[in-house]
Amino acid sequence: MRAGRPLLAGLALAAAVLPQPAVPASAESPSFDCAAADGEIEELICYDSTLAGLDRDLADVYRRAIESLPPDDAKQQKSIQRGWIKGRNECWKAADPAACTTYMYQARMVELQIISGQLAVPEPVGYDCEDDQGPFFVVFYSDTNPPAVVLTRASDQVVAFRASSASGARYVAANVEFWEHHGEATVAWFGKKFVCTVRQ
Repeated sequence: MRAGRPLLAGLALAAAVLPQPAVPASAESPSFDCAAADGEIEELICYDSTLAGLDRDLADVYRRAIESLPPDDAKQQKSIQRGWIKGRNECWKAADPAACTTYMYQARMVELQIISGQLAVPEPVGYDCEDDQGPFFVVFYSDTNPPAVVLTRASDQVVAFRASSASGARYVAANVEFWEHHGEATVAWFGKKFVCTVRQ
């Protein structure tokens, strides 16, 4: 997500389902009506108690985010949420649809918790970058699932999530990659690449 101004201040990633009768409403049902489930992923969520639980958790995080955000930001998140649902439903194309869906839920919850202030904000880490385009700040959320960072450069702010790497800590988002190792970070930022080091 790329914002025109920092959101922390006010504060979509990127199995066959067996046909069964409709699931009755219960504590293990998702937040939506399974009788109206649309497509393989929504059906999967209805018959997988773990995914149903994640759906309920996200619904709660989303509600609290919308209630706490300023009106313009809440409106933006409602639009993003509609796009996120479409992206989640594309997980039927994945090699492991359940794993894809799980990650989608986890990442969206972390994103919403961060931008709406539902998580305590760790101390930002400042970096000096070789392109000398101003300060670059990183907030590491190591206790979230998945781990995340908020990257801030000038008026742009991006939430990125931990990805696999051979060494160091690598975080990715659309058009952004932050790869940190021993105090030095390689950054891909909307078409530009540069190296940054932790401020001393």
